Amino acid sequence: MEPEAAKSWSIHSRGEIIAKYEIQERVGSGAYSDVYKARRLSDNVVVALKEVHDYQSAFREIEALQILNSPNVIVLHEFFWREDEDAVLVLEYLRTDLASVINEAKKEGRSIGVAQLKRWMLQILCGLDACHRNMILHRDLKPTNLLVSDDGLLKLADFGQARILLEPGYVAAYNNLQPYEQNAVNQENAFQPPEDFPETDNLCQEAYEIQEQGTISKEEYFRQLDEFKAKNIDETDEETDVHDGDTSCLATCTTSDIEDDPFKNSYSYKAEGGGDDGQGCLTSCVGTRWFRAPELLFGSTDYGLEIDLWSLGCIFAELFTLEPIFPGTADIDQLSRIFSVLGNLTEEVWPGCSKLPDYKTISFNKVENPIGLEACLPNCSPDEISLVKKLVCYDPASRATAMELLHDKYFSEEPLPVPMSELWVPLTRSGQDENSPRGWSGHDGMGSDSDFEDFENYTRTDTGFSIRFP
Repeated sequence: MEPEAAKSWSIHSRGEIIAKYEIQERVGSGAYSDVYKARRLSDNVVVALKEVHDYQSAFREIEALQILNSPNVIVLHEFFWREDEDAVLVLEYLRTDLASVINEAKKEGRSIGVAQLKRWMLQILCGLDACHRNMILHRDLKPTNLLVSDDGLLKLADFGQARILLEPGYVAAYNNLQPYEQNAVNQENAFQPPEDFPETDNLCQEAYEIQEQGTISKEEYFRQLDEFKAKNIDETDEETDVHDGDTSCLATCTTSDIEDDPFKNSYSYKAEGGGDDGQGCLTSCVGTRWFRAPELLFGSTDYGLEIDLWSLGCIFAELFTLEPIFPGTADIDQLSRIFSVLGNLTEEVWPGCSKLPDYKTISFNKVENPIGLEACLPNCSPDEISLVKKLVCYDPASRATAMELLHDKYFSEEPLPVPMSELWVPLTRSGQDENSPRGWSGHDGMGSDSDFEDFENYTRTDTGFSIRFP
């Protein structure tokens, strides 16, 4: 089979890959990776081969997801990676995604039934809770990164922007999660699904059963991290959005049992420089704009798991309404849309927000009458609005965790979540707009540019600019 692009030639010419897999077609392509549908020769299983052109993205996907063990996270069967060659991840092949579920319902002029909504949401929560229990920050949650199998099983995917929050300061803030030293008894005590949902049931229970083999205590974890730092291996978080276009819509990666696995004994993440405190600095330029938390839009590099929770709230709102809640055209427009709904960001609503890096640089006129989340969620029940409010709020400390939401009464009241077998799954992936090569509804095209000139109602000041709302 002839390669479709010069940058993808390597996957067709690598003997160790073509000896085991028949490459059938390219199903996704982006700046950082190409994804191919393939057949495993040994048993005819269809898989996805993801050729990652960026070292850091590949490293993140493999290391972060080797820690996870959840039925709601995409599976990595094996990977190939040699010096001077791109990493190729062999992943389970999932044909569609949550974006397609939303898009097809919208095209057909129907809503997604409440019982089906609950099942989709519970699966997302189970996958995200597995990540957060292990201190893994996804940083790019959106419908196109929530893949769906033919039988309705939803899985978190595309961990190329993920970070493992290793530093003691981060762990102290979430020490109730105890991610690395849990046994079966602790897991059982930590999660008791309400009796009324018969199926969440087993998926979540399975997700929380961590294999005893290979687990280490947090003390040992940090000891290894200190040793790693002592080697002066430092890698910075590049100040760019890492968007893979349609590649993220089909496959990513997770755990594997592979001989000569270079990550087999690695529980430490490369410390990233740039911070004055020596802790290793994160970047604010992550995620996709429509799902990006306010602290990121204000330039924060000191954030945690809560940015995933904001994204989760935006996803839930979109499931309810079939429309993105904050479809900003640029970063400044994104903020203006959030302000028009939630009101201005002040110390009263978020103590400490004035310390955000760009808080004094970005100046908005006062929003006298914010419309509130209720106006963005027409025809939603009070419980549904309450669920979104628990996530889409300014103060990160006020956002409900995935674990807390799994216990929310919304999921244990009628109508109960349907079994997975009753979920409606699109026959094809309809998220690709032929007029938008970047993917469904332009989500993947929502970069990090602050394109002030494209926003009409602004005036520049000595320190930045001021937005005037109509």
